[in-house]
Parts: sequence; structure tokens; C-alpha cells
Amino acid sequence: MASVRGDLRYDGEVVDDLVITPHLRLPGRALSWTASRGSGPGGQHVNQVATKVDLRLDLDACVDLRPEIKARLRRLARGRLDADGRVVVVSQASRSQEANLRDARDKLADLVRRATVRPRSRRATRPTRGSVRRRLEGKRQRAETKRGRRKVRDGE
Repeated sequence: MASVRGDLRYDGEVVDDLVITPHLRLPGRALSWTASRGSGPGGQHVNQVATKVDLRLDLDACVDLRPEIKARLRRLARGRLDADGRVVVVSQASRSQEANLRDARDKLADLVRRATVRPRSRRATRPTRGSVRRRLEGKRQRAETKRGRRKVRDGE
């Protein structure tokens, strides 16, 4: 039997969709979460209560995400992908499971939001004539300085 508290169900399913932007939302069926015991200080409380939250996003179940956004998300979250290709976001900042789930959802939304931004393409540029002249002049001065440090030979 799953216990329901607000927008979360303890059997690992997230009921609500995750709203990224007004025009983009991740379906609740693509999200799953598990709770486990958190690490760190906290006395006996941390040994008894499962407050750490692992939130997983199944990219294959997100049919609304465009392929280029999925590719950018995979590149951004390459250290957070599990063996099945799901994005894993972990939160254990709070002593409350609900707060950690909200934090994990916020982190995931921020990650997806960053993936929706198309990077600007780099335009090839050429150095100016003055910058090339200054660079070559600097190289000539350094070469002259180093030439002055050489040992003096009898024939020169």
C-alpha cells in the first residue's frame, strides 16, 4: 500500500508533472524516485529515516522533448546518467523527505531548463592586422633578449 503525502507517493512514483517552462513540462510517468537513508551527521535520526531522495528522469518516456534538447541534456548530465540512460538527481540537504524531493525536482527542472537553451554558434574571426604586428614584434623582442643571453664565442 502506497502512502500519499501531497504530490508524492511513497512507492517511487511522482504524481505531478514537472513544469519546466510555461510551454514545457515533463510527464509524471517519466519521473520516478526512491528514498534511502541519508549520510552525514544527524545522530540516530539519520539511521532510522529514509530522507535521501534519488529522482530519475527516463528520457525515452519524454516524447514532448525535442531530440536536440535530449541530446543537450545527455551532454549536460553525462555524469548523472545511470546504466539505463536515465538522468539521476540526488538530494539529501534536508532532514525531510518531502523537502528533498522538492529540491531534487527543482534541480532537475534547472538542468532541463539549461538544456533548452541553444548554444550560440561560434563565428570564425580573423586577427586584426595590428594584433598580428604586435604579436610578431613581441616575439622578435623576446628572441633578441634570449639571443643576448647566449655565450659569446671568439669568432663573433
